[in-house]
Amino acid sequence: MYKLLKTEGRAKRGEFQTVHGKIQTPVFMNVGTAAAIKGAVSTKDLNEINTQVELSNTYHLHLRPGDKVIKKLGGLHKFMNWNKPILTDSGGFQVFSLTSLRKIKEEGVYFASHIDGHKIFMGPEESMQIQSNIASTIAMAFDECPPYPATREYMQNSVDRTTRWLKRCKNKMTELNSLEDTINKNQMLFGINQGGTYEDIRIEHAKIISDLDLDGYAVGGLAVGETHAEMYRILEEVVPYLPQNKPTYLMGVGTPENILESVERGVDFFDCVLPARNGRHGHVYTNYGKLNLFNARFELDDKPIDSNCNCPACKDYTRAYIRHLLKAKEMLGMRLCVLHNLYFFNNMMTEIRMSLDNGEFSSYKKKMLDNFKLAHEF
Repeated sequence: MYKLLKTEGRAKRGEFQTVHGKIQTPVFMNVGTAAAIKGAVSTKDLNEINTQVELSNTYHLHLRPGDKVIKKLGGLHKFMNWNKPILTDSGGFQVFSLTSLRKIKEEGVYFASHIDGHKIFMGPEESMQIQSNIASTIAMAFDECPPYPATREYMQNSVDRTTRWLKRCKNKMTELNSLEDTINKNQMLFGINQGGTYEDIRIEHAKIISDLDLDGYAVGGLAVGETHAEMYRILEEVVPYLPQNKPTYLMGVGTPENILESVERGVDFFDCVLPARNGRHGHVYTNYGKLNLFNARFELDDKPIDSNCNCPACKDYTRAYIRHLLKAKEMLGMRLCVLHNLYFFNNMMTEIRMSLDNGEFSSYKKKMLDNFKLAHEF
């Protein structure tokens, strides 16, 4: 159940009640693809850095350790010792991006595992079954992720198939949630809007899927090669056609700047691998832009990454020490950078929510965007 608490222009401030707790939005979901955040970050750490939602991937967990194994062990929450909401991506993006050997048919997709090449079939029903076995809080519908760029004809056919698959996902989830041995009988389903950069296709698709009265709606197929300006244009065109009384989720986005711009356009769920991936390479986010701790200028820098940050790295360690760890290839350096980045993103979302509560989001956004330009002086 989504409750819209406040708006500022198109920006939304909400609460989303789930069987695993309440989510305050806008929210950034921390990505633990294979049921762990890359960078040696535990679920205890996630709690300490104020993570609200953990995101794992259906495709990867289906291959390893296997969704049936997870079900036998009591579901993903129990398996990874996490008692807050989990969203599972349907596997669609991985099926279409990781595997070159694939055949798309009406029943689903035939493809080869990226691990050992064995043949796999996944369609709407299979994706829903896997996500039910995993017992996530929110399951994503299985959709086709069309290539960018794609012709109008290809895109329209792809979106039509995604709509048919979505209806099959909804029917299958209703069935699964009614079964006696289902771990999470309150599993929610989010549909995905597709259409590339063809705003008319996206708008028509948004209207059609909105009529299905799902638990939430995602905008997929962005941040795949189009410019930021194109992404913002599509959001401006499409979001108004998605239900305001349901969560709106922009998949795979993004940078702090992307998030601020997208909140302004009505998005309230985000996820991205960037904070963890960049952290593993010594790139850290601050209120004054992104720093590369491998740079020689930090060799004798005894300040924390960000003096205004309360993350585990900034409370106890200096830039110079973390740089040393990174240069020495000590895992602690990578871990501290990942913890810092995830804390930064989670904390920025807290500040965004507070600014919306106070009717000050527009000024907060301007301040943050202006500050990000000062990285070279920091």
